[in-house]
Amino acid sequence: MTDVLDKITPDETTDAPKAPETRHWRREERDGILTLWLDCADTGTNVISEAVLLELDSLLDAAKQAQPRALVIRSAKPGGFGAGADIEGFADLRGDQAISKLEQGHAVLDKLAALPAPTVAVVHGTTLGGAFEVALACDHRIGVEGVKLGFPEIQLGLHPGLGGTFRLTSLIDPVEAMQLMLTGKTAHDRKARKLGILDALVPERHVDAAIEAAATGKLDHSGGGLRASALRTRAARAIAAARMRTESEKQAPRKHFPAPFALIDLWEDHGSDPVAMQKAEIASFAALLDSATAQNLIRVFFLRQRLKSAGRGDDGISHVHVIGAGAMGGEIAAWAALQGKQVTIEDLDLDALGKTICRAARVYEKKHLSGIEARDAMDRLMPDPDRLGRARADLVIESGPEKRGVKEEIYAELTTAMKPGAILATNTSSLPLGSLADAAPDPARFAGLHFFNPVSKMPLVEVVSHDLAAQGTLDQLAAFTTGLDRLPARVTDYPGFLVNRVLAPYMMEAILMLDEGQDKVVIDRAALAFGMPMGPVTLADQVGLDICLDVATSLREGLDVPVAETPDWLRKKVEDGETGKKAGKGLYDYDSETPPVEPESDPDQQVIDRLILPMCNAAVEVLRKRVAPDADTIDAAMIFGTGWAPFRGGPLHYARLRGDVPDVLRRLAEQHGPRFTPDPGWDHLG
Repeated sequence: MTDVLDKITPDETTDAPKAPETRHWRREERDGILTLWLDCADTGTNVISEAVLLELDSLLDAAKQAQPRALVIRSAKPGGFGAGADIEGFADLRGDQAISKLEQGHAVLDKLAALPAPTVAVVHGTTLGGAFEVALACDHRIGVEGVKLGFPEIQLGLHPGLGGTFRLTSLIDPVEAMQLMLTGKTAHDRKARKLGILDALVPERHVDAAIEAAATGKLDHSGGGLRASALRTRAARAIAAARMRTESEKQAPRKHFPAPFALIDLWEDHGSDPVAMQKAEIASFAALLDSATAQNLIRVFFLRQRLKSAGRGDDGISHVHVIGAGAMGGEIAAWAALQGKQVTIEDLDLDALGKTICRAARVYEKKHLSGIEARDAMDRLMPDPDRLGRARADLVIESGPEKRGVKEEIYAELTTAMKPGAILATNTSSLPLGSLADAAPDPARFAGLHFFNPVSKMPLVEVVSHDLAAQGTLDQLAAFTTGLDRLPARVTDYPGFLVNRVLAPYMMEAILMLDEGQDKVVIDRAALAFGMPMGPVTLADQVGLDICLDVATSLREGLDVPVAETPDWLRKKVEDGETGKKAGKGLYDYDSETPPVEPESDPDQQVIDRLILPMCNAAVEVLRKRVAPDADTIDAAMIFGTGWAPFRGGPLHYARLRGDVPDVLRRLAEQHGPRFTPDPGWDHLG
């Protein structure tokens, strides 16, 4: 996004009047060029809804009669062209009704594609899904610097459904087009131009000149290249499709994720016939919409929206001070600066402060920031070895070692350093907040703000309350979390809070299975087959065996039913420095072993049950204990905090659908001990 666009509000993007008899479009005509500005009512983000398409249909009829030199479609929203289709509008459609609605939408975009005048989409910012499909129906696409385009439908268990499959594979190299759709990744401005999605990439000040070039036939399109010609035959596509299926199976097995394979079938069968591919796309999309995977992933989308709603409002925080420049503290600081906060970060180790700056540069590069945007973010991130930020910050985030004595010493120093009204938040993952609150400068303005590693990738943040925390403090921290483009899960003080309490049995049970002599690779591959993003043995190494021991100890001390004892050999490993991946050796020896990434094709169901059902049991416990306000928050926290098999909808949703979890837990308790005893909350889960 250009600096100009970042500073304007929706009303300043255009002063064009509302188009007659519409709620979502503005219309202006100048020098024979008709511009339709998409400006969805009552929201800051455009989505392609049924109402938007019906209004566009009428506007296209009028445009055909008016015969302009060119028709331009733009967005009046500064954040982007559009965030995709209106998911609420199609989530409940099934069968013939879904097909009918899809055909209506296709008819509108076909009408746009068939207009006799040159049609131009000027896209900026976020241009995804259905909004991208509107742009593809135009003759030309002009991108404003900073634009990102993509099809995230695969993340909902779907593929593009408004013509994206046949229009994108016809426009650019079809293999590149398929990769964009299969992965759900976005093409940022220069990549989109290189691929041929954009016919021009310009700063905002040059958009009018680019439109004029398109209107006068001076804007060329490079086409799909030699590979597009080579893949016109079904036999040639079959070879490429086979490779795509193999890669997709590694990333998303067909039995859990049918959408990638449906998309590959579409292209292989109809890639040289857009008319047939369009018809098949509609039928395929409608069939996928009825699948359990799509319904669960659509539910996950709404869970995300629900978490966001827990952090509404202005946070009132402009300056953040981070104490501790380790991996977590450094990432928190870098991310807060990226999101526009003034950030100071302190550490006794000057090398750690230097590493924070290097870490921030890597984060900004991976997030595709322009040179100016990265420079501005770096300017907001200030190493502070003299601790001057303590007195200026609206929020101090303590990210020191997980030792109560160390934290209490820090809080004692902050008592006379922090300004009145400032909030102190701890990033602790294992220490009870109740034990720390008395040492805080003001217990009412102290709470937990538990980020997950790496902060730049993991969207969840637990906002942790305690008995003395003021509601205003918790509201402010939740709003701060949303302002950082993270998802706040409001939880209460409890051993492990929410996520670690539910996740810990996954790793701990795997360690006990190792103690029984089971193969670690078999254990990990069984978990991958269930849909977990990482096997429990690999995850324990990733987290660190020392941290696993700390979490196990905290859980053992604070729960109604203590968790199982950890084996002596695990403590010996930690004492010997074999703490996991960070040490080069833990449960795996990283010099000679590579943890598995491919799932077991025929996993042992009892292995899966021993790993997964204790998490479901713990989720019922935290619901019964009111650690989280409701079951949806628990499911959402596990999905966004750990990657818990999203296509299954979360541990509680999975347990409800499965139906027999308490009975299986009882059988496991008979075989392996009381740690599997069903929680009393199962009687009330419903």
